[in-house]
Amino acid sequence: MTLFLLVLLAAFAFEYINGFHDTANAIATVVSTKVLTPRQAIVWAAFWNLVGALMGTAVATTIGKGLVDTSFVNMTTVLAALLAAIVWNLFTWWLGLPSSSSHALVGGLCGAALASADGNWNVLKWNLIDAKGAHSGLWPKIVMPMFSSPFFGFLLGAALMFLLLALLRKVTPRIVGLIFGKAQLLSAGFMGYSHGSNDAQKTMGIITLALFTGTQAGIFKDLPPVISFLETPEFIVPRWVMVSCALTMAAGTAAGGWRIIRTMGHKMVKLQPIHGFAAETTAALIIHGASTLGIPLSTTHVISTSIMGVGASKRLSAVKWGLVERIVWAWVLTIPVTGLLGFLIEVLLK
Repeated sequence: MTLFLLVLLAAFAFEYINGFHDTANAIATVVSTKVLTPRQAIVWAAFWNLVGALMGTAVATTIGKGLVDTSFVNMTTVLAALLAAIVWNLFTWWLGLPSSSSHALVGGLCGAALASADGNWNVLKWNLIDAKGAHSGLWPKIVMPMFSSPFFGFLLGAALMFLLLALLRKVTPRIVGLIFGKAQLLSAGFMGYSHGSNDAQKTMGIITLALFTGTQAGIFKDLPPVISFLETPEFIVPRWVMVSCALTMAAGTAAGGWRIIRTMGHKMVKLQPIHGFAAETTAALIIHGASTLGIPLSTTHVISTSIMGVGASKRLSAVKWGLVERIVWAWVLTIPVTGLLGFLIEVLLK
């Protein structure tokens, strides 16, 4: 029971860090274009993160039971996964790099599960097809979207920007600024909603995995009736887990994440309201679609490449490609590094 409480504490710590680490995903563009002040943007993003986090559990189910064989998962496995993700998130936040909290958690879970199974690679669910013909596992839910979502973010961001410029070519820059200064409030809210609907669910899945594992192990069977709600005989995300994760992410979002906001909103490419609207709308649509399909997408990858696509539509030299290279390296290294960390922490805990 003590170990479970440590897992719960680590899960909420990860969710809080995820909130301020990924705040930039929702508000970097709206701050850099000066449509909202940083304080206003954080409140706006926190509200929509909260609303989005309460909508659905498809991503939580994928994280909790769709990636690794749960028969090899115990409390130390879950704790090792969370600690690996927390270490990587704090490290990349300190460097000001917008890395993926989603991939950090997935890498940590896979590495910890592999250690728990004594190096048996069969513990990882690579590609499964259920009775309805639907695909699940690491390849269709993690690896393939890891490459396809940034590509579509860049391509669709540039395409939307070209379309807007073509439609508004006869409108004065002043009127365009006024229109998209207002429209960006909607796109930033949609981005916050989509971010919450995807990212908050990942911690919900991990906590539900801990509850399910603990119930199977019998650690909750003698609890007083007042906390009997911890028993989770089936993998169904409890309502209290949804609400607590949503509130924790909103609180983390309210704390801000200024290092990453500066990187995405100012250093990568200079943005105006119309560019911010195009980038946020593109990213939000892709993320919302992924949430519906139960894909734990990297919101960081999508919004970053959407910003790059929008910037490249002006001219390729508008994007600071040296900084982009550093960001890409952070993306590439996230799953291998957190997988190794999860493996080592699981070994130490065992």
